[in-house]
Amino acid sequence: MGKSTGFTEFIRQVPARIPVKDRLKNYQEIYLPWSEELSKNQGARCMNCGIPFCHSGCPLGNLIPDWNDLVYRGEWKEALDALHSTNNFPEFTGRICPAPCEAACTLNINNDPVTIEYIEKAIADKGWDEGWITPHPPTWRSGKSVAVVGSGPAGMAAAAQLNHAGHLVTLYERSEVIGGLLRLGIPDFKLEKNVVQRRVDQMAAEGVTFVTNAHIGQNVPVAELKQKFDAIVLTGGSTVPRDLDVPGRELDGIHPAMDYLTMQNRINTGTEFPDSERITAEGKHVIILGGGDTGADCLGTAHRQGALSVHQFELLPEPPVERNDNNPWPQWPQILRSSSAHEEGGVRDYNIQTKSFTGFDGQVTKLHGIRLEWGPPDETGRPSMKELEGTEFEIEADLVLFALGFLHPEKNGMLDDFGVELDGRGNVSTNTDRMTSVPGVFAAGDMHRGQSLVVWALAEGRQAAHGVDKYLMGTTELPAPLAG
Repeated sequence: MGKSTGFTEFIRQVPARIPVKDRLKNYQEIYLPWSEELSKNQGARCMNCGIPFCHSGCPLGNLIPDWNDLVYRGEWKEALDALHSTNNFPEFTGRICPAPCEAACTLNINNDPVTIEYIEKAIADKGWDEGWITPHPPTWRSGKSVAVVGSGPAGMAAAAQLNHAGHLVTLYERSEVIGGLLRLGIPDFKLEKNVVQRRVDQMAAEGVTFVTNAHIGQNVPVAELKQKFDAIVLTGGSTVPRDLDVPGRELDGIHPAMDYLTMQNRINTGTEFPDSERITAEGKHVIILGGGDTGADCLGTAHRQGALSVHQFELLPEPPVERNDNNPWPQWPQILRSSSAHEEGGVRDYNIQTKSFTGFDGQVTKLHGIRLEWGPPDETGRPSMKELEGTEFEIEADLVLFALGFLHPEKNGMLDDFGVELDGRGNVSTNTDRMTSVPGVFAAGDMHRGQSLVVWALAEGRQAAHGVDKYLMGTTELPAPLAG
């Protein structure tokens, strides 16, 4: 423990954000750098608890008290080593993780938690700035080959771990760039893409082979992978979006959120789209359905595109500002959260059900909704929902974005061709080592778990790598962060 009184001397401080009027002019990351002194003071707040509950909040099992103490002592390279021992890509989680570790921080019982996420980001960024993060190819090769399908965080983590274990790894991606939703789904103002690319470059220098525009089950047959590789890891994500079956859904101007976000990310890298195909909020009244992180990403993007107005509607009630009694520490707090996009503008509203859309000449112009009242749970345990008579309304809507989450992975093509069993939710079923019902075929990340967080995807990828290495070699020294 670096400073036994640190948590009484220093208040929680997070990096300053670029002023709203300035950051809306571009898609650059919104946070200003931390000073080393501020990072050290924040590390000093860690109490090095006898039982570090922050570990229980982190799927990766990050050694949080260790590297907090090392930062406080100014031992940054050692802090980076400790961080990399459990997390392949801390600069990703340090930017876009909602930090369940902080929710479980002991200080969070009656104080503000330690700034774990931003200390993590500071360590990783210093590692890159100082040139400490360099390629480290394996010193031997096992002679075994592995295909990883899907280059999101789960696929990247599995590929990195398996390559470090000495296997020859080929990572397939159906898009034109590596990174999955890190690259195409998450806006640049949260995660600039050079942050992803430098890890891709490092992995390539370490011996991982990347193949883009490779849609397994479409332009690359499943049989080809089975013939060429000793093991296969499926990390294609949960990509079937939840839709809304209401009158008027067929009108132009209504889109899944991910179609909107990926198009803007491609535009940011120089891809051009005809005006007739481009999805833009410029000069429009925008409605976002869904109050989660993806909805907030749409909100921030719409602000930067020059929307006339933006409303974000949520079916459920507004969360409380503080924990309810039935949601105690160290559980994840079910409370109201505001992202950087919310301080940029827009209106959030709750208890709203969309009834229909109407339009003119095939283009959506209005959303028709009604307000809801939520009652006690019904026989299924779910809260009962009732429409409030007389609360019907309509609102202008030139662009409607569905940020309603994802149902399950795509089944037609790759999953059908592999013949893997699915669970009751339509996700790929696996054992604890992430092997599917087909020997030698593994699955990890959202494709196995369902839609979840980047930190869970990284843990899933590392778990699958552990299972693959054990399958190929009979034993493994790769860590298994997840018990099941």
